[in-house]
Amino acid sequence: MKFGHPVLFKSVCYVDGHWTHSDTASTIAVQNPADQSVIGHVPMLERAQIVAAIDAADRAFASWRWVAQTQRSAALLRWHALIVRHAEDLAALLSLEQGKPLEEARGEVRYAASFVDWFANEAKRLAGRTIPTHIDGAHLATLMEPVGVAALITPWNFPVAMITRKAAAALAVGCTVVVKPAHETPFTALALAQLAEEAGFPAGVFNVVLGEPQMAMETLVSDTRVRAVSFTGSTRVGKLVAQTAAQAGIKKLALELGGNAPFIVTQDADLDASVRIAVAAKFQTSGQDCCAANRILVARPLYDAFVDRYAQAVRALKVGAAFEPGVDVGPLMHQGAFESTLARIEDARAKGARILTGGRPHERGGWFVEPTVVADARPGMRIYDEENFAPISAVSPFDTLDEALARANDTEYGLAAYVCATKIDTIFQLIRRLDFAMVSVNGVKFTGAPIPFGGMKASGLGREGGFEGFEPFVETKYFCLGNMSLPVAAIA
Repeated sequence: MKFGHPVLFKSVCYVDGHWTHSDTASTIAVQNPADQSVIGHVPMLERAQIVAAIDAADRAFASWRWVAQTQRSAALLRWHALIVRHAEDLAALLSLEQGKPLEEARGEVRYAASFVDWFANEAKRLAGRTIPTHIDGAHLATLMEPVGVAALITPWNFPVAMITRKAAAALAVGCTVVVKPAHETPFTALALAQLAEEAGFPAGVFNVVLGEPQMAMETLVSDTRVRAVSFTGSTRVGKLVAQTAAQAGIKKLALELGGNAPFIVTQDADLDASVRIAVAAKFQTSGQDCCAANRILVARPLYDAFVDRYAQAVRALKVGAAFEPGVDVGPLMHQGAFESTLARIEDARAKGARILTGGRPHERGGWFVEPTVVADARPGMRIYDEENFAPISAVSPFDTLDEALARANDTEYGLAAYVCATKIDTIFQLIRRLDFAMVSVNGVKFTGAPIPFGGMKASGLGREGGFEGFEPFVETKYFCLGNMSLPVAAIA
């Protein structure tokens, strides 16, 4: 594939302003999930090389933290301009290594760029406050200080946006970063490093490393110089990250983990709109999205009509490789995901669910699965109980709003929930009673740079995006400036 940018496709890591291969020449193949062809090979760095990246970030922090905010913001805005300028190349690279349809990849690149612009500008307004004094002769105030080196560990499903959402916030406030992307999708991360270099970030401020996943995580998280860790991935791995961080001492920790999103269609909902929103909420990124609708709960009076229209809409989705025109659903990411998806479908079938459409490997072969609708799903079925991360959809009826809420909340996760309803009292009752950190009402688009993205319960800690997105990367420093010899008036 030919790219417009002559050197955007990189096959080496980026440490301390230098492009770096493994000391032992160890590499791993990166595959196109659409046909399993090898796109290229990337280095798997040794532990000492990852430590060297932390060394570089630690050295760079000593000066980057004191760079004027206007200059840090300017560097981020140059990075933003380069991402926008080379958006088509980034989208093509993303589709090639991740498999998502090209139009979705373009959307992700725009989404990724928006975080850089947002944090570059919002950081200019990151200020402490003056506190009315209760101490005679003293001035009380707070400052916002960067925490230091930040380790950013990102997943394969949004390989561009998950980096910029973390890195832009950290860099804007004066932190330096070491990014560890997923080895399945490393090329977009390395392309971002190339553009960061062109934007003029000093050596050591922005680093990208790859290595054996367990070793790389432990090396980054356990280093005492790493003062903030931001991780996006599964709850299982998130627990390991938290345990490792705790053993290394106390540090800032942000975890964006799994989800099991309910999608509630109430009796007063607009049926056609609900079907359209449900398809988008379930099948974006081929269902490989922690916010994807996982359990669709429909009021019984609408249930039969909903599942009929929903199955028709899903049946019409076009499955294909990323660069084919009009593709809606791409391949799964790897063989393990493919096998577990088919196992969930068979488990539901064996336990009495109805397969209304799909339910089989796609005729294209490889890691493609037919978009699937499973009706009459219930607790005890894997497709209902587990986060599916695949283009398979579980639908079931409910009789009362209390029942719908109890079933929706009956999960360890608390990331996103969806509501389709028209009565305002029903809507507000669902918003308040759903144990999820984000609730989208009558629409599928709810994320973006200005909003605080994150989860409750086993879905994570902290928020990314919005003003809250700075929190993992700053500390509030309070000071009391005493002995100011201010006049003191006595009050009788």
